[in-house]
Amino acid sequence: MPKHALLSASSSHRWINCPPSARLCAEHDNKSSSYAQQGTDAHSLCQYKLEKALGISTQDPTKNLEYYDMEMENCADEYASFILEQIEEVKHHCSDPLVLIEQRLDFSKYVEEGFGTGDCVIVADGILQAIDYKHGLGILVSAEKNSQMMCYALGALELFDGIYDVAIVKMTVFQPRKGNISTYTLSREELLKWGNEVLSPIAKLAYVGEGEFKAGGHCQFCKIKSTCRKRAEYNLELAKYDFEMPDTLDSTEIEVILSKADNLVAWVNDIKEYALREALSGTKYDGFKIVEGRSTRKYTDEQAVAEAVNLAGCNPYEQKLLGVTAMTSTLGKKKFEEILGNLIYKAPGKPTLVREGDKRPAMNTAQNDFIEE
Repeated sequence: MPKHALLSASSSHRWINCPPSARLCAEHDNKSSSYAQQGTDAHSLCQYKLEKALGISTQDPTKNLEYYDMEMENCADEYASFILEQIEEVKHHCSDPLVLIEQRLDFSKYVEEGFGTGDCVIVADGILQAIDYKHGLGILVSAEKNSQMMCYALGALELFDGIYDVAIVKMTVFQPRKGNISTYTLSREELLKWGNEVLSPIAKLAYVGEGEFKAGGHCQFCKIKSTCRKRAEYNLELAKYDFEMPDTLDSTEIEVILSKADNLVAWVNDIKEYALREALSGTKYDGFKIVEGRSTRKYTDEQAVAEAVNLAGCNPYEQKLLGVTAMTSTLGKKKFEEILGNLIYKAPGKPTLVREGDKRPAMNTAQNDFIEE
């Protein structure tokens, strides 16, 4: 069995929306990033913390973690505490729930060669819960209709549906660095219906490289996003707007552009990054050349600089209060709240225009204030 499934649960959001992308992406090498390694380290620490909390014999991986820091330590502690809370909650109606950590989950009944690893699965009479730890700070991950979580849940059902009388499936994303705990609940029948009627038919197309290409938000982590023609066509639809005739755009035209703006900006940036890589490898683009970017001055030896400035009678260091995030990592979330909770305030955020479906409440603009009055 390959280490990475062609139709992995983690990439399901992409290949469900764009089935033929799976085979094309498989032709490109998997390039690990520092963010991926940081996530791997965090998962190893979470596994250790949870196993230790459950009294399971385990080995502390800290010394082997490349990106270990106090923030990761605190996040792993929070994760273990959250799992323990979930177990205690389940024990109210089932005295002996089954808890599986880093469990291999096979959902190949629905997806050819489909498998993945569930960070934590809790199974009891009446309910199955899959919990996924996310260490990322850049993107808020929702559990609602999350195809990765639903694939994992299908795999867990395959293992335990005949042993436990599962009626409800609960899927949770635990993302401590974003302060995000997102849970999505549906019935066993609803999950199986999705697996049979949505997931399985699309997976059959994706496995053989068939189906229609489709561009959208799911392109973000696609390996061919820079050169995908469908994505180019999708974004170049904006070219039909003549920004000079008439002199101003009407509201309807602006709404259309706003709906595509984020994807357009991301696409242009991807093209620029791809072109730079190709240019560095020797590709020539008419009208363009490679130049050295802005450079900044740096010390060759910080210790020597400090000693030289001290000898000159000056202080080479600045003293600065730690920021809220750094202070939270230093003290730990609980201690931070105890000591500094009454000394923290949250300033209003800068107004941002987002899609209607965004969960944040709408601001009261001057016009809204007028309407309310």
